Amino acid sequence: MKYLIFLFLLFHSQLFSQKKQNFNFGFEENKTNSELSDGWFKWGNYDLSVDSDSHSGKYSGKITSKEPVSFGSIVYRIPANYSGKKIRVEGFMKTKDVKGSHAGLLLRVDTEETSVVFDNMKAQAIIGTNDWKKYSIELDYPEEEAKMIYVAGILVGSGEAWFDDFQVFIDNKQISELKHAERKMTTSDLDREFEKGSGISIGDLNEQKIKDLELLGKIWGFLKYHHPEVAIGNYNWDYELFRMLPDYLKTNSTKERDEVLMNWIDKLGKVKESKPKEISKDAYLKPDLTFLDDLNSNLKLKLEWIYNNRHQGKNVYVKPGDVEQGNFSGEKSYQNLNYPDDGFRLLSLYRYWNIIQYYFPNKYLTDKDWNTILKEYITVFVEAKNELEYELACLQLIGEIQDTHANIWGDSGNKIQEWFGKNAPALKVEFIENKLVVVDYYNPEFKEKTGMEIGDIITKVNGKKVESYVSENTKYFPASNQSARLRDMAEKILHSNENPLEIEFIKHQQLQTTTIPLFPSDSLNTYFRYKIPTDKSYKVLDQNIGYITLANIQLVDLPELKKELLNTKGIIIDIRNYPNSFVPYQLGSYFTSTPKPFVKFTKPSFKNPGEFVFTKEINIPTEKVNYPNKVVILINDITQSQAEFTTMAFQTADNVTVIGSQTAGADGNFTGISLPGGIQTGISGIGVYYPDGRQTQRIGIVPDIEVHQTIEGIKKGKDELLEKAIELILNDK
Repeated sequence: MKYLIFLFLLFHSQLFSQKKQNFNFGFEENKTNSELSDGWFKWGNYDLSVDSDSHSGKYSGKITSKEPVSFGSIVYRIPANYSGKKIRVEGFMKTKDVKGSHAGLLLRVDTEETSVVFDNMKAQAIIGTNDWKKYSIELDYPEEEAKMIYVAGILVGSGEAWFDDFQVFIDNKQISELKHAERKMTTSDLDREFEKGSGISIGDLNEQKIKDLELLGKIWGFLKYHHPEVAIGNYNWDYELFRMLPDYLKTNSTKERDEVLMNWIDKLGKVKESKPKEISKDAYLKPDLTFLDDLNSNLKLKLEWIYNNRHQGKNVYVKPGDVEQGNFSGEKSYQNLNYPDDGFRLLSLYRYWNIIQYYFPNKYLTDKDWNTILKEYITVFVEAKNELEYELACLQLIGEIQDTHANIWGDSGNKIQEWFGKNAPALKVEFIENKLVVVDYYNPEFKEKTGMEIGDIITKVNGKKVESYVSENTKYFPASNQSARLRDMAEKILHSNENPLEIEFIKHQQLQTTTIPLFPSDSLNTYFRYKIPTDKSYKVLDQNIGYITLANIQLVDLPELKKELLNTKGIIIDIRNYPNSFVPYQLGSYFTSTPKPFVKFTKPSFKNPGEFVFTKEINIPTEKVNYPNKVVILINDITQSQAEFTTMAFQTADNVTVIGSQTAGADGNFTGISLPGGIQTGISGIGVYYPDGRQTQRIGIVPDIEVHQTIEGIKKGKDELLEKAIELILNDK
């Protein structure tokens, strides 16, 4: 084994010391005569091409927007085999008629599983028409975990953008001149024994075996975050589970089981006496280690010793994120195992349960006691018979934390997407007054093909009552509250693998039946709620009332916005969207005459997993010139995460009223999690509270005046929230 490791390290030292590499950063090489130059590929849905309008040489890369407005990116990928502290990309860009968002360079560095650092020049807000100009991005370079560097040009919104002559620097040296770095590899990195499968077969489950597997999952997770030898990567902790499981599964008594556990822990090495950080006196949440109370005295003493002398340094499985939430980029997703075997499915359950147990700030808000969930899901995961059942098991487990940030995201969960249905109609529907109502069309040119009108109420889909669909599928739509759940259900309920779709609906108080054609869902802009407008983000409405939408707000808009709206009777801020730019402080300060606290957070302890402590309150600053009149904020179930945080900031305004309905209730920074089989999910990684301690998770932002869109209002084309806001401003005294 030592000889094999030596050969492995020799190979890698040779690989990483290879010399200069040439990169096609100028788009000049195209040996394959493909649509794009060699090495470049596409993200997004815009048209990409090689163009003769270049900064130098013969060619550049070009992005042209198309409907529906979304984004496009022309991307170059580089293995991150370099040492350094800072990474910088430089490149030339030209734009034409860019509006709705921005164009820019893009720089991203990934681990094997997730993005670590990222910037796309959104804050610089390059819009309009601009001739060739040099731009740059610089980020901290995550040397230890970096696996891949992505260099790109991006266009969000409408228009055209050209890119040319990229350069990448690490610590001010061009990477083409740098030698590949030698990586320090842990024992965990070198352990490849179970790459193709665990070889574990759990067999039939009975009550005792389920209890034993529950206990193992809790001890495995406890050791992962507390035992020094595990935490520093001297063991591949995923694989150590597979190594001990065969003996563990053979045990026939509690005594035999505990002996296997004791021997397993002893093999990890002796934990030296130390002085770990004590639990903070101000801890809002404390570690939950109640499972230790059910153990025999010797096993309990052994684990208590480990806890009282727990690891205090870096942990290969968790580290502080960008806002000090848990970062789990060290976890492997085993993407090649589409349908993981018994051992890997159990690992998936153990990994997720323990991340929530120790690093989810809102665990105490779940409807069920999280301590009961592990046992409940052992049977669900072990008995999942195929890829779809495994993905559904993951989705159902994820739903138990009741967090709108938690779902199966990205390209993972392919079987679930097929199960929901690959085809969709051109109709956009929402739940209004607890009824499924047609509210718009994803593609207006398909309107006549639907035979349905805005305001029609759908009662059945392919013979199934809408109410039945909601009750039967609730467990597969993770959400903080029912408002967000129904929002997400509306986007899937008309999806189907059948075509056409049979619809029963009410039009003009008459029950009717029709069939409507479906289209591949990726050909429709079904993620309609985050569509980016292409007009200005602010304007003056009739009767001298200001209006701001955050859907396409730019930081560069703010100076002119503040001047133009200063003398209006009142300002309406529409946050029924996801903000295009982060503006709580820069815009919030315009509405607040004195600095005011608006938020505080709970963040995890990495020296005492499971402990969360409140941060200090954060203030909204003020400006020399403040807006003097009424401010009305519009919110609904689309208002989520950054949108909720921004609403909290604007609530400090001197004369503010929030109107609308319950928001999505997921207000903390998103934290990604990878599970075996390439499943990508996430959680709200920090707890978000008002200064007085009121929570926002699950509850969302509570409006001062509750206003809902009605079916009658939809039929008449009325925006009832906007009308109420105008009324409040005109009647303000």
